[in-house]
Amino acid sequence: MQVKKVLNNNVLIATHPEYGEVILTGKGIGFAKKAGENITVDRAEKFFVLKSEDEQNQYKQLLDYIDETFIGLMNECMEMVEARFQVKLNEHIHVGLTDHLYFAVKRIQQGLDIKNPFLKETELAYPREYAAAMEIVEWLKVKLDLAIPEGEIGFITLHIHSALTNRDLSEINRHTQLINDMVTVIEDSLRIKIDRTDINYLRLVRHFHASIERVQTDQFRPDQQEILAKVLREEYPVCYNLAWKLIKIMQQKLQKSVPDAEAVYLTLHLQRLSKQ
Repeated sequence: MQVKKVLNNNVLIATHPEYGEVILTGKGIGFAKKAGENITVDRAEKFFVLKSEDEQNQYKQLLDYIDETFIGLMNECMEMVEARFQVKLNEHIHVGLTDHLYFAVKRIQQGLDIKNPFLKETELAYPREYAAAMEIVEWLKVKLDLAIPEGEIGFITLHIHSALTNRDLSEINRHTQLINDMVTVIEDSLRIKIDRTDINYLRLVRHFHASIERVQTDQFRPDQQEILAKVLREEYPVCYNLAWKLIKIMQQKLQKSVPDAEAVYLTLHLQRLSKQ
């Protein structure tokens, strides 16, 4: 490879014969290097390809205000996650998570509180990613000698899930917000305050996430639930009608059709919750 540009002592851009422009990271890899010099891949602790020109530019901009030590910590974080899941992460995490954590740390150092209203829902939806995020937070606490709020685990979880599934972070956030909106509708309609630790609430949230995933990927199977639907409609009319209200909200937000059978499953979940 040929050095194209040295970004700092530990990061440089090189031209790879197969991948084109790549980013190399490693302690001292950029020290005294000049554009045009040859460099072998074994000199790098890590190298990655940001195929999107926008992401390349965003990463370069990060290096203008984030110090080299923090960049090094972030690269170690990515390696921890990849080792844990035995996969290659989508490389947009280098931009997204580095940017997010840098400013999160700055806010914490300034004494600003970090709120995460969807922490429990995030843990329920993505338990493997949540466990990895907890490991990262504990590791950063030691490395930075900093008390990191629990809410930050949820935000890191979403970045990890985004990188593992190649899904846009904004889409994941929209789905989380949709579930939160539907829970609010349930509380208002049934005139209850749902206990977020109740097993029936945990089941409902898991069901919502699975249902949204099936709708998005068109993986619903034909399901003959007409008889059960008729029974539920007669036995639990309030919950059955509320189930259809939630289905219409999902269809509007996701801009996709939701199968009628979903009313059956939601009615059962809602009936259990309504017993509170």
